[in-house]
Amino acid sequence: MAIENSPSDTAADAPSDDAVPKPAKALPFTLAGKIFAPGEAGSVEVQIGHMIDYQPVTMTVHVTHSKRPGPVLLVSAALHGDEINGVEVVRRLLRTRLLKSLRGTLVAVPVVNMPAFLSRSRYLPDRRDLNRLFPGSASGSLGARLAHFFNREVLAHCTHAIDMHTGAVNRPNLPQIRVSPGDDVGMEMANAFHPPVIIETGLREGSFRATARGHGIPSILYEAGQAYSIDRASVRYGLRGVTSVMRYLGMLPAERLKKIKRRTVTSRFTGWVRAPRGGIFTPHVELGSAVTPQTVLGIVGDPFGKHETKVMGRHDGVVIGQTMEATVDEGDGLFHIALTKDPGQAELHITKSSEVMEEMSAPYLDDDLG
Repeated sequence: MAIENSPSDTAADAPSDDAVPKPAKALPFTLAGKIFAPGEAGSVEVQIGHMIDYQPVTMTVHVTHSKRPGPVLLVSAALHGDEINGVEVVRRLLRTRLLKSLRGTLVAVPVVNMPAFLSRSRYLPDRRDLNRLFPGSASGSLGARLAHFFNREVLAHCTHAIDMHTGAVNRPNLPQIRVSPGDDVGMEMANAFHPPVIIETGLREGSFRATARGHGIPSILYEAGQAYSIDRASVRYGLRGVTSVMRYLGMLPAERLKKIKRRTVTSRFTGWVRAPRGGIFTPHVELGSAVTPQTVLGIVGDPFGKHETKVMGRHDGVVIGQTMEATVDEGDGLFHIALTKDPGQAELHITKSSEVMEEMSAPYLDDDLG
């Protein structure tokens, strides 16, 4: 005779609701007084002050808040108003279809320094550098108020940060990541970015990175290209680097395709080679080149044809930045060198990255958006 379970026996054997783990759900996210519900994407525009013509100074912050909890990543650009490559990286990041698979929260600020951006200048209207005014002041100068808002209402609400920069006018930079010594998670983010070069560089008082460090927020700084221009390869490299970091943080699914092994050159020291005298400058090396103290980096010639002076390397390293100016004065910075023990091997690694850069210099396609 079969024995049937009684209702009480069946209930005892079945797992209770409490015994089955439920997927974690994100809580609402608040930024600058606006509440974003899980699964909501939008923006908040905050007025910081007024310009001389009474036009408001604003900062627009985009938020994509997933239904699933995870890190809060800040991606910012145009801390200096003439550095446009990062603005394009953030713009394209906000349009990528990858964000449909987002876990956690993306906080994106395409233009931090709107007054400088509108005036097409690196600096604020009072000629101050916003990246030396952090953590800012609620009652200070316009730049100090910008820094204060960005620090308290944006940066302080994030768990990780990527800040986008370029070289100065006519001084292009090889794509590189800068990270603070001792920032272990930042170094892991830097390696996940897969740049040609990683530079461990100290913190400057009043800088964005120093303030992030004060909050205990791991941060990296992306440098590529030069001011006032869009370099497609640098933009693509930046976009791919940001999404690679997001994959490392668990904010995006892991890549299905087989990863290409790319080695990164890491340097703890950099230095400038300067013009030994004024004249007409002709470079003999380019970004990514290996140099030694025996390398002739270029020639500075007398415009009147009386003499010319060789520009020699000072240390073993690779070129990460250089001037494109044809005329120089004595003491002008000509080449920015990242020091490394084996410059030849470093150049080979950078060459591999350069091949990727060349592939990325083609016109944009919709596929770039993921």
